[in-house]
Amino acid sequence: MTTSDRLDIPSDRDEASSDAPGAAAVDVVSANRKVVRKATVAGSIGSFVEWYDYGIYGLLVTYLAINIMGEAEAGGLFLTNVGFLVSFVARPFGSVICGYLGDRLGRKSLLAALLVLISAATAAIGLIPSHAVIGVAAPVLLVLLRVLQGFSAGGEVAGAMSFVGEYAPDARRNYMMSFIAVGSFVALMFGSAFSAVLITTLGDDSMTSWAWRVPFLLAVPLGYVGFYIRRRLEETPHFTALREQNTVARNPLREAFTNRRHLKAIVLTIFLPALNGPGYYLLFVYMPTYLKTSLGEHNFSMLRALTVTAVSLVAIVVCIPLMARLSDRIGRKPVLAGSAVAMAAVSYPMFRLITTGEFGLACVGTIVLAIAFSGHAAVVHTVLAEMFPTTVRYSAYSIGFSLSTIIFGGSAPLVMTELIESTGSNLVPAFASIITALITLVAIAFVRETKGRPLAAR
Repeated sequence: MTTSDRLDIPSDRDEASSDAPGAAAVDVVSANRKVVRKATVAGSIGSFVEWYDYGIYGLLVTYLAINIMGEAEAGGLFLTNVGFLVSFVARPFGSVICGYLGDRLGRKSLLAALLVLISAATAAIGLIPSHAVIGVAAPVLLVLLRVLQGFSAGGEVAGAMSFVGEYAPDARRNYMMSFIAVGSFVALMFGSAFSAVLITTLGDDSMTSWAWRVPFLLAVPLGYVGFYIRRRLEETPHFTALREQNTVARNPLREAFTNRRHLKAIVLTIFLPALNGPGYYLLFVYMPTYLKTSLGEHNFSMLRALTVTAVSLVAIVVCIPLMARLSDRIGRKPVLAGSAVAMAAVSYPMFRLITTGEFGLACVGTIVLAIAFSGHAAVVHTVLAEMFPTTVRYSAYSIGFSLSTIIFGGSAPLVMTELIESTGSNLVPAFASIITALITLVAIAFVRETKGRPLAAR
């Protein structure tokens, strides 16, 4: 076995140069290249399924407003966006419970179970009778199912990233982990394209009447495929090493919240991904609704709005692996900082292009924003995973990132819709993007460079 096939899992003694002196280093034989690729593919496919299930709600929010809330006007759209926000409120609960179980029992089985949960909840949304049939019970059921989706998503991000990160070699960790992010954007791209095909072939009337349910019901076969692939993998070598040495944390939550080093990292995990909220949820999930409802006389049809979104998704899917490779070469911080600066610089002029209502200019605007955001999307989760040792990685990473998502992401569609209506300015998302980019830029100053460093064990 070559040197590149070995994985050194350092303990606190290996961290002595930073902030954790103490125990002996542990060497563990890592998975070979074939197994690493298999873990990356499984993580990416699982991410695709999870985020297709989660993101389809945002893409089809106007149809949900009509059918579940009973109207497509401001009141129905408001309530549907509240349903979007509710899932984010549920995410910390999923983070706490799934993080605890993941750090106590392992990553593999839990990640497979989360796919079953979110796929079942997503398919059930497609089966909710309309507001005209069961009245207020329709939005109540929708909210309950969104809570289940949020619970699952709260445990998914950190779990999937930790899973692939704990398989990947140190020198290429960001590149391997970036395909989890690619999977999430491909899921939105697939959801946008599939919805656009349905609208084109069946017409908007059929889509409004019944066909909006089809993308939700597709979660059943997709979920089965993802579950099957994840169940066939072995536990990560890093967690296996802890288990064999009997050093798995007895209470990872208590360990995370009573250790000053971990607490500092959790705080950074809240603020470092600030840009992720506008970047992910405004540019890609909320964008079709924004283009269809927030541009006044320049409003797009849903088909054109989905097409604009799909074009920008293609751009970011191409750019993410390139940015991840760059990060593995020059460092995480330069790529993150460059992306934040780029987003702050281009958000206003690109949203000006988008709000013209011209299809070509809107495509240019969203593509430029996608390219600017790609550095953040490619790198931020790798940095968050590298901040924590294996003993608390799933728990601490999950909790911090879920809180960040509530603050900067989950409320975005609701807040943007209300601010646009109250101010009369459809450029509100541009200012949200600029502000969060600056928050991320400040947080980067407090992050230690982690390129090429072995993952800490405890």
